[in-house]
Amino acid sequence: MQKQIIITIIAGLSMSVCLIISPVLATDAIDELVATYEHHIAGRQGNMLIWKDGSQMKIDDGLEKSHQQRLKHADIEDMMRQAYPVGKCSYARPARNFDPGRVRNDTFFRKIYGNSARQVKSHLVTVKWFGRRLRVTSINNVDEQLRKVAADLAKLPRKLRKYLAPSAGTFNWRKIAGTRRLSVHSFGAAIDINTKYADYWRWSGGKPGNVPAYHNKIPVAIIEAFEDHGFIWGGKWYHYDTMHFEYRPELLRPATAGNCGNQS
Repeated sequence: MQKQIIITIIAGLSMSVCLIISPVLATDAIDELVATYEHHIAGRQGNMLIWKDGSQMKIDDGLEKSHQQRLKHADIEDMMRQAYPVGKCSYARPARNFDPGRVRNDTFFRKIYGNSARQVKSHLVTVKWFGRRLRVTSINNVDEQLRKVAADLAKLPRKLRKYLAPSAGTFNWRKIAGTRRLSVHSFGAAIDINTKYADYWRWSGGKPGNVPAYHNKIPVAIIEAFEDHGFIWGGKWYHYDTMHFEYRPELLRPATAGNCGNQS
């Protein structure tokens, strides 16, 4: 595997040598996607995903796209293009337009979680969250995984609970601010923790493709508790959203997660 050594600042505090891992093979990434959602996807045939209902979805539309075009018109290959980073090195400031997991194909998630608010609501269940009750989907055991996250977080020092509650929300059928794309909150598969300690790329004066500053207050122990159970963190995006976690286990499987990600 080809590697490139770079110097980065971790959490804005210390210097560290990091390894940028080259992209996983597209075939590996798509195979991991199929394995993750095996209850919904029957398999793949060439450039097509085959769903259990017999429908098909093109994996790669063959178009060259800018990052902003991938966000607006993502195919399946675009979704899996960047490796989500894990480990100590993954807390460095993300490279420009490095948004692993933020590039999504709406049709893909509608097929899995529901094509309308009404369909999604029919699968919502309640999860206890540090004195509150939250509604998330039971599809793909998202509710069970969030309960495991809560159990692990409850074992951490109590002083960290201020970051967790009150939650800023889970299910909310809505579009992402400033876009026509559905948020993962629409599918009941995301949670925002306490807004009081959140940082967001637009709040810092950022524009699409040009975010001048990175800020984060969320402790690593909280992030790792979520990642251990299949949730990725929006703080690892160039267009960062540090209160946001969404259930994307396909990006945390061995063949798709990178030690420091593919920051290209």
